[in-house]
Amino acid sequence: MEPLTTVTLIACSLVFLFTAYWALLNFKITKNLPPGPLKLPIIGNIHQLKGGVPHRVLRSLARKYGPIMYLQLGQVPTVVISTPKLAQEIFKTNDVVFSDRPTTIASQILFYKAQDIAWAPYGSYWRQMRKICTLELLSAKRVRSYSFIRDEEIMHMRKSLKSSAGRPLVLRDVLVQLVNDVICRATVGDICKDRSTLIDVLFDIMRAVTSFNMASYYPRLQFLNVISGKQAKWLKRQKQLDIILEDILEDHKNNRRRGDNDQEDLVDVLLRIKEKGDLDQPITNDNVKGVILDMLIGGTSTSSMTLEWAMVELMRKPEILRKAQAEVRATAKGNTIADTDIQNMHYLKMLIKETFRLHGPPILVPRLSRKDCIVDRYNIPVNTRILINAWACGTDPDSWENPESFVPERFENSSISYMGSDFELLPFGGGRRICPGIAFGIGIIENALANLLFHFDWELPNGLKPHEIDMTEAIVLSNLPKIPLQVVPIPLSQQK
Repeated sequence: MEPLTTVTLIACSLVFLFTAYWALLNFKITKNLPPGPLKLPIIGNIHQLKGGVPHRVLRSLARKYGPIMYLQLGQVPTVVISTPKLAQEIFKTNDVVFSDRPTTIASQILFYKAQDIAWAPYGSYWRQMRKICTLELLSAKRVRSYSFIRDEEIMHMRKSLKSSAGRPLVLRDVLVQLVNDVICRATVGDICKDRSTLIDVLFDIMRAVTSFNMASYYPRLQFLNVISGKQAKWLKRQKQLDIILEDILEDHKNNRRRGDNDQEDLVDVLLRIKEKGDLDQPITNDNVKGVILDMLIGGTSTSSMTLEWAMVELMRKPEILRKAQAEVRATAKGNTIADTDIQNMHYLKMLIKETFRLHGPPILVPRLSRKDCIVDRYNIPVNTRILINAWACGTDPDSWENPESFVPERFENSSISYMGSDFELLPFGGGRRICPGIAFGIGIIENALANLLFHFDWELPNGLKPHEIDMTEAIVLSNLPKIPLQVVPIPLSQQK
């Protein structure tokens, strides 16, 4: 036999053996799995996620293969849900089955071995911490107690915008600063000495959690994170974060001993509960720091993202901007906007709902099946990752008329809400793992947007026309406009 033929046969044999071994490692009962595209050896369907932002790519695939779709992403079996009807089966019918979170090396390192709430596995610890969050940290009474912080920071935002009157500015910078300051003050108070460093570290953590990481698709190849240097970077950031959070805890403990805590922030509440010591599962400093991290990250990107997209849509459609401003200015009493005023701003609320529908978090935090289950007549094996394409649900043509058009009036006679019971609109998720900070986040968004509309008129810079605004999406920390919105604020006082 010729040498070349021998080498070819050996190479083919090795490829066959490796492929067979890989298939054996990933063997599962494949009877009646949801439909999906053909997968390649080793990589599965990873290559089919290219070509655009993930939520749009996944919706395109779903239109071909179905609203419940099976993908093999490396070693990770994944089911993608793309319609409200099937989202209801996940969040309501089978909520307990799909109430777990996948374990990732990033969540283990950065979130104190998943001892927070968002990434903690479903069980008694998670139920206890969720109860604390609902009844103590983010109750309606507690959220109202932070309204003065929100109002003070909105006042600072107004002053900043007035100082830039008549000049173009990047609105994202202003909105991110506002949301960061509100959430930081409500969570850790005014005594954080390293707030700017803390914010930088938080944004790095969000990048680590949301960015593409090949090793996350191959749990048996975690050494890739070591080789690439990612693990070392995460460990360094986590150590830096831990030093800041430990200082925050010590400062709060000292203030509590001195009795200097007339206004409790979230850290004070957690320390009080920890010190009381009557929990079924006692909590440690790491548990407290994990929950603080959730609070700081949870609303930062989502709230500022929603505000920016709302303003993008308003600048693209001046008639909607004028209608929203007319309502806000007719409803507010005096020169300030109270919470009671906002309750009567019905068009503002419709506008925010429509922004959530088109520009909310596009793909929700993954879930994990805790046991074998049947969804829409298909078998979902245990330990399958579940992705809910909330954007696809929000643009489902069977649920919405003109689904990709921005039309706030569609909610005028609609009872659909974003509280998790209507699966056509899922900016905060649904089921038992729905985001617990809805009231807090909505309070920031409604008040900030109302103030932007009440106190300022808005123009586009450099002769830009509304239809020329770039609507391209960029998945960075969240679903943001690729080109940040630039606007020219005109204070209402100058108009008068």
